[in-house]
Amino acid sequence: MTGIDTLPPLREVIATHGLSARKSLGQNFLLDLNLTAKIARQAGDLTGCDVLEIGPGPGGLTRGLLSEGARHVLCIEKDSRCLPALQEIAQTYPGKLTVMEGDALEIDPLAHLTPPIRVAANLPYNVGTELLVRWLTPPQWPPFWQSLTLMFQREVAERIVAQPGTKAYGRLAILAQWRSEARIAMQLPPGAFTPPPKVSSSVVHLTALPEPRFPADPAVLSRVVAAGFNQRRKMLRASLKGIAPDIEDRLLAAGIKPTDRAEQIPLEGFCALAREVARK
Repeated sequence: MTGIDTLPPLREVIATHGLSARKSLGQNFLLDLNLTAKIARQAGDLTGCDVLEIGPGPGGLTRGLLSEGARHVLCIEKDSRCLPALQEIAQTYPGKLTVMEGDALEIDPLAHLTPPIRVAANLPYNVGTELLVRWLTPPQWPPFWQSLTLMFQREVAERIVAQPGTKAYGRLAILAQWRSEARIAMQLPPGAFTPPPKVSSSVVHLTALPEPRFPADPAVLSRVVAAGFNQRRKMLRASLKGIAPDIEDRLLAAGIKPTDRAEQIPLEGFCALAREVARK
C-alpha cells in the first residue's frame, strides 16, 4: 500500500517501466505520493470537476487527483514510455482516467472534458510558460477552466504573482492578474524531484475571475505591455513610441508620466493606457 491507493510506490513503477527522466522533455518526477496528493488538494474540491493534467509522467499527481475524488482526469502525455504505467492507474480507477498521447501544444482537450473543468499539472519546464499564456489569453472570457494549479520553477512563479516596482514584475504578472486571482500555494525544494533540478519549484494557483479587473481590449493591452517591457529600462515615451505617434499625450491622458518605466506602472495604469491607445 502507498497510503493513497493500492498501486505500487512510484519508484517501483519507474523501475518496472524503465522511466528514467528525460531532460529533452523537461521531465523531473515527483515520487512522494503524499506530496502529490497535497498538490492535488491545492486545486480545491474536485469531486464535481473534470481535471486536465499535462505531462503526468509515471502518474504521481494523477493518482493524487484521483484519490482526492476528481470526477474525471484527462492526461496528455508526450512520452510513450509512460503510457503503460498510466493505463495501470486507469484500471485501478475504472472510467475515471483518460490518457491521450501527444503534444499538449497541439491537442485541443475540450472535446474530452465536461465543465466544470480545472487544470492541475507539474508542467514540463520547456512548455510551462507557453501553456499558461495560452490559458490566460483565450478568444473569449471566462475561459474553459475554473482554476489552474500548476508547478513552475520558482522564478517563473514569482513572475506570475509579482507586484509593480519589483524585478520580477512584467508581462506575465499583468496577463495573470488582469483576469485571475494568482497566489503561490506551495514551495518545493530540488530534492523533492527525481532527478533534482538545479532550481526550486513552486505551485501556483490561479482562479479565473468572471471578468477582467479593469476594462481593456486584450490585443491592445498585450501589445502595449509587450512594448513597454521589451525595453524595460527605457522611459515609456521611448519604449512605446512605435505604438502611437502621440504616445506622450496618451500616457498623460491615462494618468501616467511619460518618464515612468514599465515596471512602475500598476495593472490599472496599463489598462487605462490600452483604452487610450485604442481610442481613435
